[in-house]
Amino acid sequence: MDGVVELLGEDLLNVQTGRARPSLVESIKVEAYTGSLMEVKELASITAPDPQTILIKPWDPSVVKEIEKAILKSDLQIKPVVTDDQVRITIPTLTEERRLELVKVVKQKIESGKAMIRQVRTEMKKDIDNLKEDDGVSEDDIHAMYDRLQKQVDEYNKRLDEMDEAKEKELLSL
Repeated sequence: MDGVVELLGEDLLNVQTGRARPSLVESIKVEAYTGSLMEVKELASITAPDPQTILIKPWDPSVVKEIEKAILKSDLQIKPVVTDDQVRITIPTLTEERRLELVKVVKQKIESGKAMIRQVRTEMKKDIDNLKEDDGVSEDDIHAMYDRLQKQVDEYNKRLDEMDEAKEKELLSL
């Protein structure tokens, strides 16, 4: 369940909020150095000098064009500008309509995270059910394990709801 929360947290970082954050571009895969795929964060320093701009300065200026191509291919729908030996990205301010669309996307991601947690719960219940045949495991022990499992599921669902609320607040704040 920790893995689900971690995965979802990373996924939510990639949801554009209208603010420049290095995390938006750092995991974009770039085909650099004769076909090897590397992430932008492995090729360059990434900064956000102001709330609307991301600046990518490659350590090796020869990969600037590859970084630009990778950003254009990404699903971010942003156009990078190459100047000298760096890539500048201006993040447009989101319209209210786009913000509401992104809130829906976040809710879908949270719901898929909850589905993954339900799957983990189902697997854990099967494991608990298998313990019924073991000697020395009473009905009370089984019920106690079910209760602990449900408490954990509820706790993780609450964490996902908190992540949803925080991202929604971030998206809807101007």
